[in-house]
Amino acid sequence: MKIKKTLHSRINEMNFNNISFGNHYSDHMFTSECRNGKWINAIIKPFGNMIFSPISLVFHYGQAVFEGMKAYKDKKEEVFLFRPEENFKRINKSAKRLSMPKIPKYIFMDGLKKLIDIDRNWVPKNYGQSLYIRPFFIATEGILSAKPSNNYLFIIISTPADDNYYKKPLKIKIEEKYSRSTLGGIGFTKAAGNYASSFYPTKLAKEEGFDQLLWTDSYTHTIIEESGTMNVFFWLKNKLITPKFNENILSGITCNSLLSLAQKEGIDIIEKDLKVSEIIDGFKKGELKEAFGCGTAVVVNYFKTISYKRENFFLPDLPDEERISLLLKKRLLDIQHNLSEDPFGWRLQLKRLL
Repeated sequence: MKIKKTLHSRINEMNFNNISFGNHYSDHMFTSECRNGKWINAIIKPFGNMIFSPISLVFHYGQAVFEGMKAYKDKKEEVFLFRPEENFKRINKSAKRLSMPKIPKYIFMDGLKKLIDIDRNWVPKNYGQSLYIRPFFIATEGILSAKPSNNYLFIIISTPADDNYYKKPLKIKIEEKYSRSTLGGIGFTKAAGNYASSFYPTKLAKEEGFDQLLWTDSYTHTIIEESGTMNVFFWLKNKLITPKFNENILSGITCNSLLSLAQKEGIDIIEKDLKVSEIIDGFKKGELKEAFGCGTAVVVNYFKTISYKRENFFLPDLPDEERISLLLKKRLLDIQHNLSEDPFGWRLQLKRLL
């Protein structure tokens, strides 16, 4: 692997006390090419623009997958990655479904570790802050032909992040027309197209005053799946319920982590096909106490309103200390920032390599 460090760091442009997600990028990026099945040209170099042919297949036939992960600092300013093996497995699961080659572990993990080691000063040290890491994988062969590409580029970039992605409790609308995914499709992958197809219906919801959609199944629109880019949980009848993973739903690493933490806390968990009617019935009977979304970027964000068939249902305004969402969020952040024991082995300390 070649390493070419920047001569002019941009870190002094960054205000770590006022992080705006996605607007500042760390000094370096990692790239490696796959040409006709062979991995070549692994390099860490200064972050910057790249040149692609206008007939690169990614632009025309959509072979593009990505991941979202984070690095954290503890009080001693040691750096930790959170469950990177899971991101490695999931990007390859996504790539397989889009007929893309497997990314070797040494390319993914070595590139990731060395990149974040070089840019460790970009990892914020305040509680709840992190360095958001975006590995992505795109088709680059230049030919206008509807087929899998022979050439690909794997890239890793990063940006400082806060834990207040949405900055407020959310107003959610249950979607009854549009669909995020369908059985047999690519909903379980982190394919770029999954997100592009959600933008228009989300735009319509925002024009009505909502922050996000609660996606439902494409056949009947009666089964809850995800909310925006988040997995979802409901505190209903003193049980923590989340939709069961299937081909439509992304297997969220944050979601899986919260399930493990909830189980450790002795919380009664149910993973199942959750009907919209159960949620509305829970509202009407006063049995639904809390609903929230989770994901790598957002961490955890609770809902204040859920709308269905033009009727708004307001969730209880609970004190913070009574919220399951905030309890689980704190347990997760404490592990990520090395403030508590890690009984699950999720934390990976990033030793200084260079």
